[in-house]
Amino acid sequence: MNYYIIAGEASGDLHASRLMRSLKHIDAEADFRFFGGDLMSAVGGVRVRHYRELAYMGFVPVMLHLRTIFRNMALCKRDIVAWRPDVVILVDYPGFNLGIAKFLRANTSIPVFYYISPKIWAWKEYRIKNIRRDVSAMFSILPFEVPFYEEKHHYPVHYVGNPTADEVSEFLAGYCETAESFCRDNSLSVGRKIIALLAGSRRQEIKDNLPAMLKAASRYAGEYQLVVAGAPSIPQEYYSRFTEGYDVRIVFDKTYPLLAHSCAALVTSGTATLETALFNVPQVVCYETPVSKLISFLRRHLLKVKYISLVNLIAGHEVVKELVADTFTVENIAHELGCILPGGSSRRVMLDGYAEVWRRLGKKNAPDNAAETMVRLLRKECEH
Repeated sequence: MNYYIIAGEASGDLHASRLMRSLKHIDAEADFRFFGGDLMSAVGGVRVRHYRELAYMGFVPVMLHLRTIFRNMALCKRDIVAWRPDVVILVDYPGFNLGIAKFLRANTSIPVFYYISPKIWAWKEYRIKNIRRDVSAMFSILPFEVPFYEEKHHYPVHYVGNPTADEVSEFLAGYCETAESFCRDNSLSVGRKIIALLAGSRRQEIKDNLPAMLKAASRYAGEYQLVVAGAPSIPQEYYSRFTEGYDVRIVFDKTYPLLAHSCAALVTSGTATLETALFNVPQVVCYETPVSKLISFLRRHLLKVKYISLVNLIAGHEVVKELVADTFTVENIAHELGCILPGGSSRRVMLDGYAEVWRRLGKKNAPDNAAETMVRLLRKECEH
């Protein structure tokens, strides 16, 4: 069968590439055409556009590139109609993908599958109307999304497992490097425990979060060594403007090995919070936002969820401390970090909470389960 896949950012490229491998394993005739990245290209098929030509984040960048965005959307619509795939698979990236879904529903009979739901449970819940109308099947990777869709909105979804849990499990199963070897290979102090700093993968996130993280963590620099997880897309010089004057090291593109050897972490919100939990590393979630009092008000009155970290959302209660907006201060970060270091008052409780997160995620293989369900639905459709 022919699969047209749209992934608009780096994480989507990763998850889509793994889904493509699973589809090829089940469907020997699978042929791909896609908007995506290098990982998808490595699996095979024809890449129409790289996600770098799509991924504009924030109000101002989007406004500045509206013409490019509309041009890419028009190209995508024309290309899908010309290729006539058996299915279009959308991967997260709702601003672009929901527009494509609307067009396909109105102008074609091509089924639309959505892999990795837009986070409408946190923001823009009204989009459920578009999803119910335009999306043939939703494939969820977060267990709490199932009652949100099925019980609250009466829209059936397929929970297929969590790909991040799959990726961490696969890494841990094959990783055997010792802490001594890791430290030596990355010019770290052998024998000193590590506090990891995961300040995000975008420049703005790093600029907003890393300075306070460094100030707070440096209070423990006598006993522990501070190591920043460097994002591969960010140059060393950018980090240097924030790390100058601190006893800190940067390790690039080795987040999983770093977490495997860390005793605690300061982490920005996002998938990194879940990854840190799955490595069993106690953490403080730190997320600075501009105009903190306004953001705090909006969070209390407009956001539909109590938490911002995936760890707490999956557990359904507070497992990790979230310092956001007006609670994001150096004093608060330093205090909470002290509570989760070895011997700290919150460490054991947090580790017990992580076990609950693992249990709720389950042991399904997300891309394999999604691929099996997708192929089954498509073959059933062909029979009719």
